[in-house]
Amino acid sequence: MNHLSKTALLGSAAVLIRKGEDEEPDAVVTKALADLTKVVDERMADIEKKADVAPLIARLDKLEAKANRPGGGNGGGDDEQAAERKAFIDYLRTGDIEGKALTTASDTPNHVLAPEQIETDFIRNLVEFSPIRTIADVRSTSAAKVILPMRTSVTNAVWVGETTTRTGSEPAFDQGDIEIRELATFVDISLQLAEDSANVLTEVNMALAEDFGQKESLAFVNGSTALEPSGFMTNADIVAHDNGHVANLDPDALIAMMYSLPGTYRQAGTWVMNGNTLAAVRTLKDGHGNYLWQPSYQAGQPETILGRPVVEAVDMPDIAEDAEPIIFGDFKRGYRIYDRLSLSILADPYSVRINGLMRYHARRRVGAGVVRPTAFRKLAMAV
Repeated sequence: MNHLSKTALLGSAAVLIRKGEDEEPDAVVTKALADLTKVVDERMADIEKKADVAPLIARLDKLEAKANRPGGGNGGGDDEQAAERKAFIDYLRTGDIEGKALTTASDTPNHVLAPEQIETDFIRNLVEFSPIRTIADVRSTSAAKVILPMRTSVTNAVWVGETTTRTGSEPAFDQGDIEIRELATFVDISLQLAEDSANVLTEVNMALAEDFGQKESLAFVNGSTALEPSGFMTNADIVAHDNGHVANLDPDALIAMMYSLPGTYRQAGTWVMNGNTLAAVRTLKDGHGNYLWQPSYQAGQPETILGRPVVEAVDMPDIAEDAEPIIFGDFKRGYRIYDRLSLSILADPYSVRINGLMRYHARRRVGAGVVRPTAFRKLAMAV
């Protein structure tokens, strides 16, 4: 209430008291207070009506109630996400689609996309099974093929005198591409399990994540067919450095291979090998008797070989004659993964219902390939 309103009300109170001076003091005071209260209520009602604050008060009450709910300060999407998650679980159990809660991709009209939280969990599980995702350059795309422009050479500047004729030059360009591939399977679960288990979503999610993660990891390393992503170990443009022996790792060969890589890539390089090869490397020493492998002395930090981190990938080949068991390079610059469709599930409650089963068709689309062969070196078990 502003100063003017207060003054007006005090003036009204004084007038009311003066009018009642001929009555008893207590009666005067009581009557004055009653009249003052009435005036105040009328004035406040008039102010609220003119200011139209009722909608504002209602809005504030609504915001306050929303903020007091668990997670209410997270942007207001909790109710919607909960509805999507519930609808997705019901879809897995019954095959019925609730259009308002589930979304479909534009190029997959008959498939239901999992809610955002489920997709996030799915990708996290894929990373656990596919360590290459943790070191590669992972991006998203909406295309069936990704075109990559490449510069194959630089300009050719030459030293000149003050009046020497300059010669022109231009860099050369080319382009590569990464095709988006599709990975698909289906899972059968009994109708009773789908109806009675509260963990049906988790079970389906983990089964798919394990299978898809393992298949992706294998393709990222050794993929060579037209139906799968291109693996870095099958890339013919990556330089192979000879070990000097067909059966035993040579520590000098590892050092030479590492330093044959340009410094830009070497300083961000990562070693990749399987567990058997890593066990052999842990016994290697340099010419001064120091182990090439160094353990992690800090939580969350990787083990290192010659000062660079090492990642264990089960799909890398073992040490054997003519094999290439070790690769070193800058995977962030050299190997790229494109996710097209993270997870799509189609529930089929009819095909195998005669056997008391519910079938779930799952698919995802992903592409990968080497974009800079010069960022890698492979160790070949050869003389």
